[in-house]
Parts: sequence; structure tokens; C-alpha cells
Amino acid sequence: MAGTNTARGTLPDTAPLGPAVILVHPQLGENIGMCARAMLNCAVTELRIVKPRDGWPNPAAVSAASGAASILENAKLYETTKEAVADLEYVLATTARNRGVVKDICTAEAAAKLIHEKNAAKTQKCGILFGPERTGLENDDVALSDAILNIPLNPGFSSLNLAQAVLLACYAWLTADNPFKLMEIERSLGDTEPAQKGDIENLMGHLEDEIAKGGFFRSPEQRPTIMRNIRNFFFRSGMTKQDVRTFHGILSCLAGKRSWK
Repeated sequence: MAGTNTARGTLPDTAPLGPAVILVHPQLGENIGMCARAMLNCAVTELRIVKPRDGWPNPAAVSAASGAASILENAKLYETTKEAVADLEYVLATTARNRGVVKDICTAEAAAKLIHEKNAAKTQKCGILFGPERTGLENDDVALSDAILNIPLNPGFSSLNLAQAVLLACYAWLTADNPFKLMEIERSLGDTEPAQKGDIENLMGHLEDEIAKGGFFRSPEQRPTIMRNIRNFFFRSGMTKQDVRTFHGILSCLAGKRSWK
């Protein structure tokens, strides 16, 4: 989905501290690049890579990152998962399978809240482990984690590719305390401003005059009720100043005038 504002930096100054994303033995450079892109979409910037199959650096990863090359340039390379998590205090392992280990199992949303709580208190640095594309994490990797992050999906088809898993986990973290979030419903006004009530009322006067001249009101008794209904429609529509000007122009055009002032 397009929509990047290239006039802005990739991260705001107040972006919260995100978890480290740790890719354990990733196979394809393209997948690593797509993970980097998913991370930057969600303002997560620390990528750690454990012994990638095709070596590092990988040109295919840069191509697939689509503008998130900074994540790859700053990625840290490790030989083992133990080394990759050594400086972390809280680690989650992503897996869809029951590993037969005794650990808390969190949804992505619950894990995101835990990470925010620990990072906000500045008591623990957190990371999320992701396994290879074909097999997922091994039991020895899962054993290094504090809890399991599980993304509940269709049990008949719950497999995710690596970048999808990273995106879902990072997006859950972002939306738990999103500095870029919209209101649940937010109207885009484009390049104009909301119309003032007086401007809309002026439009109603113009409209009433023109439809009266056209014989719209069948009787004087109907006129107040009809205008009340029309007024309700326009006032609840959230008109902008440009909307008001456009409707004035439409009315003037229909009335045979070239312009309205």
C-alpha cells in the first residue's frame, strides 16, 4: 500500500523503544529485506540476524527492503541465537506449534503490552525471535525465551511467511501505543478547512431562494418543514469551506448565472 510521506523522516523524535527483531537462520535474502520493510513500517529499527543461510550482506535483501535499507545497514550479525539474545532481559519466541515446554503463551497483542510496560519502565530490553522460513524455531531456540508469542489464525492453514509474521508482531507492538494513530474515525479534509455554521446557513439561504424561484415548494406551509430537512442534511454532512463554495457554484450555474460571490 503506497502512502509514504517522503517529506518526513522515517521515524519521529518521540518514537518509543521497539523490540529487537531476531531472525534465526533466515534462508532468503528477499525475506530478510521484506522483514526490514515491515519493521520500518512499524517504527521498529533493531534487526539481529543469526547465521543467514546465504551469507551477509545480501544484495537481494536490499532490493526487497524497498527503502528500508537503513534497517539492513545497521543489522547485527551473530553466529548463534545465544549470542543474539545475550544482552536482552526479556525474549519472546514466535511459534505456532506446541513445543511441549512450560512457558506462558501470549497473543501478539498481549506480548506488545508486555514489551511496552518493560520498555517504559526502562527495566528490561526486549526481543522477539523468528525462526527459519521452512522449519520455524528449534526447541533449543525456544528454550532461550521467557514466553511464546503465538498468532492465532485459521487452524486449517496457519502458516505465515517470515515477513508476515514480523509485520503482525511489530504492528501489534505499534498499535499498543501508536504515536501515528488516527482516531477510530477520522475525516480527511484535504487542503481545505471545516465550514463555519454561518457559511452553511448562507448556503441554505441561497438554496432556498433558488428552489423557491423554481417552484419547488408546493405550498407555504410545506416550506419550513422541507427547509428543516434540507438543513439537517447539510449540517450533519461535515461540510468543508470548499464544499460550500462548490454548492454555491452549482446553484448559480443551474440558475443561469456565470458565478457567485
